[in-house]
Amino acid sequence: MAKLLQDSSKLHPSEWYTANRMQRASTESQKSRSECMIAESWRLVDEIEKTTQKTQSDVNKKLEQRREEIKFWKQELDNKLEQIVHETEVLLTFKNRLERALEGCKEPLVIAQKCLLYRQRRVGIDLVHDEVEQELMKEADALQGIIALLGRTFEQTNEQIRRNRSAKYNLEMDLKDKFTALTIDDYCASLTNDTPHIIYADNAMKLEGNFVSPEDWIDFSNINVEKADKQRNNSLALKALIDSILSQTANDMRKQCEMVNIAFRNRVKEVRDAKHKLETLLAMVMDETASQQKNIAALKKAIADKEGPVKVAQIRLEARNHRPNVELCYDTVHCSLMSEVQEITKNIQRQDALAQAETQLKGLNRRQLSLEEEIKVKENTLYIDEVLCMQMRESVYINNY
Repeated sequence: MAKLLQDSSKLHPSEWYTANRMQRASTESQKSRSECMIAESWRLVDEIEKTTQKTQSDVNKKLEQRREEIKFWKQELDNKLEQIVHETEVLLTFKNRLERALEGCKEPLVIAQKCLLYRQRRVGIDLVHDEVEQELMKEADALQGIIALLGRTFEQTNEQIRRNRSAKYNLEMDLKDKFTALTIDDYCASLTNDTPHIIYADNAMKLEGNFVSPEDWIDFSNINVEKADKQRNNSLALKALIDSILSQTANDMRKQCEMVNIAFRNRVKEVRDAKHKLETLLAMVMDETASQQKNIAALKKAIADKEGPVKVAQIRLEARNHRPNVELCYDTVHCSLMSEVQEITKNIQRQDALAQAETQLKGLNRRQLSLEEEIKVKENTLYIDEVLCMQMRESVYINNY
């Protein structure tokens, strides 16, 4: 019994009480720390919840702002696209007007060139570089210049249409991207913490693609808008230029066409007057020819009428030259016969008027032929100018394209 009481492995009661106090103190300390930790956790949870809600609210606001920004630029791009499409369609109508104007210049040019070729068929003195030819050459030159101008304007219009379409393509591509971005942001805005079937996106923080700054994003659309505006303004200026060119060229063509027609009318009148005067002269020449022919006939008759007397006188002289011997006397009869023969012969020889009359008749005949040829020249000129050219020019009509 004494050994049991003296066993060294047993603890003293004070140690037992000490141990119990220590357990209690340790437990209370641990409990206190745990309570502090719980309180801190609740505070942290509450703080995180508030922070998360605030952050999510901020993100939602920024997302809404972004959506509004995209909508704004989308509307701007839509407006510019509508404007550039409209201007391109209008410019296409102006292009068609230029095409019709170019086509409309071909016939007047061909007619002017044909008139110049036809008038090369004039002959003689009528093959002259007259006012008609000068005006026709001006018309041909003017038409060729107008065709060249319209051709250059046509090419300029084609280039402007190409630029408009390029601006339209850029706007459409930008709008397509804006639509896609807005669709994505609309989807993002529709997501809530209670949206079913949402899952973690482990790679969300991984940046993929070529990200641009907000400033670059704005600049990109702004550049597209400015390009569209520039091409639209260029189109408006080009339309005004085309209107002016078409109006001015039509006026110039009409004015020159009228100048040519006036020159033709004046020339036809001049040629017709000249032809009439030539016909009057021809009639005079023909009348004079008839008179001269009658004169020659009278002269010939007068000469023929002297043949009898001269024969009688000559025969008498010849017969009396055979008188015999002393009868061959140079008497008054012989003297008279000699005088008669000499007088009649002299008078016949003095009638050189017949030769002169025949010379004049030849001259009148030559003048008649010359006048007839000249009248034919005038008739040929009138046929070329009045029938071939002027009738052909009646088909020329200058439109306001």
